[in-house]
Amino acid sequence: MLFITKNLQIPLHEVELHAIRSQGPGGQNVNKVSTAIHLRFDIRASSLPLDCKDRLMQLKDVRITQDGIIVIKAQRYRSQDKNRDDALARLSILIKNATQIKKTRKKSNPTKASKKKLLDSKTRHGKLKVLRGKSIKTED
Repeated sequence: MLFITKNLQIPLHEVELHAIRSQGPGGQNVNKVSTAIHLRFDIRASSLPLDCKDRLMQLKDVRITQDGIIVIKAQRYRSQDKNRDDALARLSILIKNATQIKKTRKKSNPTKASKKKLLDSKTRHGKLKVLRGKSIKTED
Protein backbone atom coordinates (compact mmCIF):
# COMPACT_ATOMS: atom_id res chain seq x y z
CA MET A 1 0.00 0.00 0.00
CA LEU A 2 1.11 3.52 -0.81
CA PHE A 3 -0.14 5.85 1.93
CA ILE A 4 -1.12 9.34 0.75
CA THR A 5 -3.04 10.64 3.77
CA LYS A 6 -4.59 9.02 6.85
CA ASN A 7 -7.75 8.15 4.93
CA LEU A 8 -6.32 7.67 1.44
CA GLN A 9 -4.05 4.91 0.20
CA ILE A 10 -3.36 3.23 -3.12
CA PRO A 11 -2.72 -0.49 -3.58
CA LEU A 12 0.67 -1.03 -5.20
CA HIS A 13 -0.79 -3.27 -7.92
CA GLU A 14 -2.32 -0.12 -9.48
CA VAL A 15 1.16 1.36 -9.97
CA GLU A 16 3.32 0.09 -12.86
CA LEU A 17 7.06 0.16 -12.17
CA HIS A 18 9.65 -0.66 -14.83
CA ALA A 19 13.42 -0.58 -14.43
CA ILE A 20 15.21 1.19 -17.27
CA ARG A 21 18.75 2.35 -17.92
CA SER A 22 19.65 5.77 -16.57
CA GLN A 23 20.76 8.59 -18.83
CA GLY A 24 23.91 10.64 -18.54
CA PRO A 25 27.44 9.87 -17.45
CA GLY A 26 28.13 6.96 -15.14
CA GLY A 27 31.06 5.01 -16.46
CA GLN A 28 30.81 1.30 -17.14
CA ASN A 29 27.92 0.79 -14.73
CA VAL A 30 25.43 2.91 -16.70
CA ASN A 31 25.44 0.57 -19.70
CA LYS A 32 24.99 -2.61 -17.69
CA VAL A 33 22.56 -1.93 -14.85
CA SER A 34 18.97 -0.69 -15.10
CA THR A 35 18.79 1.62 -12.09
CA ALA A 36 16.25 4.21 -13.24
CA ILE A 37 12.55 3.63 -12.57
CA HIS A 38 9.73 4.44 -14.97
CA LEU A 39 6.45 4.75 -13.03
CA ARG A 40 3.02 4.77 -14.68
CA PHE A 41 -0.24 5.32 -12.81
CA ASP A 42 -3.63 5.32 -14.54
CA ILE A 43 -5.84 7.88 -12.82
CA ARG A 44 -9.12 6.72 -14.37
CA ALA A 45 -8.61 3.03 -13.53
CA SER A 46 -7.43 3.71 -9.97
CA SER A 47 -9.33 3.29 -6.72
CA LEU A 48 -9.08 7.00 -5.87
CA PRO A 49 -12.27 8.92 -4.99
CA LEU A 50 -13.99 10.60 -7.94
CA ASP A 51 -13.35 14.16 -6.73
CA CYS A 52 -9.64 13.39 -6.35
CA LYS A 53 -9.53 11.90 -9.85
CA ASP A 54 -11.19 15.01 -11.28
CA ARG A 55 -8.74 17.36 -9.53
CA LEU A 56 -5.80 15.27 -10.75
CA MET A 57 -7.09 15.38 -14.32
CA GLN A 58 -7.49 19.17 -14.15
CA LEU A 59 -3.89 19.72 -13.00
CA LYS A 60 -1.68 21.43 -15.54
CA ASP A 61 1.25 19.08 -15.03
CA VAL A 62 3.64 17.80 -17.69
CA ARG A 63 3.73 14.38 -16.02
CA ILE A 64 -0.01 13.77 -16.67
CA THR A 65 -0.88 12.67 -20.22
CA GLN A 66 -4.10 13.40 -22.09
CA ASP A 67 -5.23 9.82 -21.38
CA GLY A 68 -5.00 10.41 -17.62
CA ILE A 69 -1.78 8.51 -16.98
CA ILE A 70 0.83 9.88 -14.62
CA VAL A 71 4.36 9.16 -15.88
CA ILE A 72 7.29 9.69 -13.51
CA LYS A 73 10.91 8.88 -14.34
CA ALA A 74 13.19 8.59 -11.31
CA GLN A 75 16.93 8.44 -11.93
CA ARG A 76 18.27 10.66 -9.16
CA TYR A 77 20.09 7.88 -7.31
CA ARG A 78 22.49 5.14 -8.32
CA SER A 79 20.45 2.37 -6.72
CA GLN A 80 17.22 0.95 -8.09
CA ASP A 81 15.58 0.72 -4.65
CA LYS A 82 16.19 4.39 -3.87
CA ASN A 83 14.87 5.43 -7.28
CA ARG A 84 11.77 3.27 -6.73
CA ASP A 85 11.12 4.93 -3.36
CA ASP A 86 11.74 8.35 -4.91
CA ALA A 87 9.22 7.71 -7.73
CA LEU A 88 6.56 6.50 -5.27
CA ALA A 89 7.19 9.51 -3.01
CA ARG A 90 6.79 11.91 -5.94
CA LEU A 91 3.54 10.19 -6.94
CA SER A 92 2.32 10.45 -3.36
CA ILE A 93 3.11 14.19 -3.22
CA LEU A 94 1.35 14.82 -6.54
CA ILE A 95 -1.82 13.05 -5.38
CA LYS A 96 -1.68 14.69 -1.95
CA ASN A 97 -1.51 18.15 -3.54
CA ALA A 98 -4.56 17.31 -5.64
CA THR A 99 -6.59 16.25 -2.59
CA GLN A 100 -6.08 19.55 -0.77
CA ILE A 101 -8.76 22.10 -1.59
CA LYS A 102 -7.51 25.67 -1.63
CA LYS A 103 -9.61 28.25 0.18
CA THR A 104 -11.07 30.98 -1.98
CA ARG A 105 -9.96 34.45 -1.03
CA LYS A 106 -12.63 36.67 0.43
CA LYS A 107 -12.56 40.25 -0.77
CA SER A 108 -11.93 42.67 2.08
CA ASN A 109 -12.06 46.45 2.37
CA PRO A 110 -9.29 48.60 3.81
CA THR A 111 -9.83 49.85 7.37
CA LYS A 112 -10.40 53.51 8.24
CA ALA A 113 -7.00 53.68 9.91
CA SER A 114 -5.21 52.38 6.79
CA LYS A 115 -7.09 54.87 4.57
CA LYS A 116 -6.13 57.76 6.90
CA LYS A 117 -2.50 56.59 6.97
CA LEU A 118 -2.42 56.48 3.15
CA LEU A 119 -3.90 60.00 2.82
CA ASP A 120 -1.49 61.38 5.45
CA SER A 121 1.51 59.95 3.62
CA LYS A 122 0.24 61.40 0.33
CA THR A 123 -0.17 64.91 1.77
CA ARG A 124 3.26 64.70 3.45
CA HIS A 125 4.83 63.65 0.14
CA GLY A 126 2.98 66.44 -1.72
CA LYS A 127 4.21 69.08 0.72
CA LEU A 128 7.77 67.82 0.32
CA LYS A 129 7.49 68.13 -3.46
CA VAL A 130 6.22 71.72 -3.14
CA LEU A 131 9.27 72.59 -1.04
CA ARG A 132 11.52 71.24 -3.79
CA GLY A 133 10.07 73.66 -6.32
CA LYS A 134 11.74 76.90 -7.49
CA SER A 135 11.59 79.74 -5.03
CA ILE A 136 10.08 83.01 -6.29
CA LYS A 137 12.24 86.09 -5.74
CA THR A 138 10.44 89.31 -4.85
CA GLU A 139 12.04 92.67 -5.48
CA ASP A 140 11.32 95.66 -3.19
